Amino acid sequence: MKSFAIASVLLALALSLSGCIGAPIVLTSQTAERLEAQAPMRFLLTFDDSPSASGYANPSRSVIADLADNPVQPGIKAIFFLQTESARGGGSERGRKTMQREHAAGHILAFHTATRWHTNHRLLDDEELAQTLRQGAASIASITGRAPRLIRPPFWNYDKRTFTAYRQQGMHILLTDLSANDGKIWGFNASPRRRANLLLQLSQVRERIALGELPTVDGVIPVVVTFHDINRYTARHMKEYLQILIDSAQANGLKTAAEPFYTDSASLERAALARTVKDIDEVVHLPGIWHWLWEDDSH
Repeated sequence: MKSFAIASVLLALALSLSGCIGAPIVLTSQTAERLEAQAPMRFLLTFDDSPSASGYANPSRSVIADLADNPVQPGIKAIFFLQTESARGGGSERGRKTMQREHAAGHILAFHTATRWHTNHRLLDDEELAQTLRQGAASIASITGRAPRLIRPPFWNYDKRTFTAYRQQGMHILLTDLSANDGKIWGFNASPRRRANLLLQLSQVRERIALGELPTVDGVIPVVVTFHDINRYTARHMKEYLQILIDSAQANGLKTAAEPFYTDSASLERAALARTVKDIDEVVHLPGIWHWLWEDDSH
């Protein structure tokens, strides 16, 4: 496992803020031919670190509103990975009410953390980890009526021990194909290269689709996208992000379904479960700096 050394953190920060994004992979005739044999794709939207507990222009609530009403496809359903006990999130009265709004709007409430801070689960001992998983599951179940089936480990990081603990609680790891790279970094939360970033990442995912590496669920190939709804920049640009995804698919020669986003929560959950990590030894793909950071981890 790569350490959390200051040098690594600074490198990750520098790369994230540098704006240096390579060109998309060129679409070859062979890849285009292979794509013709594949099902159309559909974007599966996810949001990390939800909910915001802000009393001023709450970004989570803004995202909920824009998913429901936008010019690209009204009524979009998404998965919100929750920080259920954070004082600035689900651990506050306003944050809990926002979680209730997410559920009432037909979105899926999934688990992220139940610690006070955004803590890497690998740093918790067995008892602490089990306790936080039970606590978070209970918090979500008190709103939805059932325990969450999906989990996204903080920092995307897990090992055999945490993987086993998740499974014991009935939770399955969902990673991502595309990342908007919109997580806050020391107060910096803009994304001036947002279009180029998603265009490049989707060209990489396209190559995997052409090779038949992604599953087809209900007649479409779900492509997982990750945003942070607590980010005001993301909230202000949510409608633009939806259009960027559509434009990027077209530019990369990808067929999208008649409905390019999910509008039914049951279909959304089936698709998400099909994309979860099935085995601790499964080779996973993470976009950008995260793949580099964890690629040598011993699961």
